[in-house]
Amino acid sequence: MESQLLLGLALAFLFFSGAYSTTFTIKNRCRHTIWPATLTGAGPQLSSTGFELASGASKTLNIPSGWSGRVWARSRCHIVKGKFICGTADCASGQVSCNGAGAIPPASLVEFTLSGYNGQDFYDVSLVDGFNLPVSITPLGGSASCKRTSCRGNINRVCPPAMAVRGHRGKVIACKSPCLAFNQPQYCCTGNYGTPDKCPPTNYSKIFKHQCPQAYSYAYDDKTSTFTCTGGANYLITFCA
Repeated sequence: MESQLLLGLALAFLFFSGAYSTTFTIKNRCRHTIWPATLTGAGPQLSSTGFELASGASKTLNIPSGWSGRVWARSRCHIVKGKFICGTADCASGQVSCNGAGAIPPASLVEFTLSGYNGQDFYDVSLVDGFNLPVSITPLGGSASCKRTSCRGNINRVCPPAMAVRGHRGKVIACKSPCLAFNQPQYCCTGNYGTPDKCPPTNYSKIFKHQCPQAYSYAYDDKTSTFTCTGGANYLITFCA
């Protein structure tokens, strides 16, 4: 009985000590303050769903094994009548924490599935919901196959007028996806365009792809945009780099 109890305690220790197997270090290299946020798709909600990050600052989050979800950054945020609102990628929680709410497009998204198929981590930078800030993912450790991916181009500078979100004095602060801007099946890959063979890149998605070749530019842009990593890497997520 005593040996069984000791074995149970040992297994419990191993389970709980391994509950947080990955860290995300989120760094702000923008010239202005940003407000990163997280949304859990599977696994427990993270300890922080939103926080302020000054230019040059960084914050580390502990990520549970098997977690999947999104990370993004809000910009041009302020308080209006007691509510926290942002000019881009707001989650409409009215607070700095998003509390389970996702980004309102357009938003540059970082997507992860940790310890997925064959124990691999899957990750990507997605512009399927549009673009607001450049962002990169850099694995720290792991195997030689763990590659950096990014959207380093500033798509706001080349955003077509019909897709542009404008802020103060008409400056483009975000760029809508073609699906969001035009709501047509050929851009959203829906209806008769709901399979990869029937929904090829469009002239609009090619603008995104030219600026950010490694990022998802539309729904079926898998081949050049999904990355995998094995070996227990941690990840550096950098905005404006």
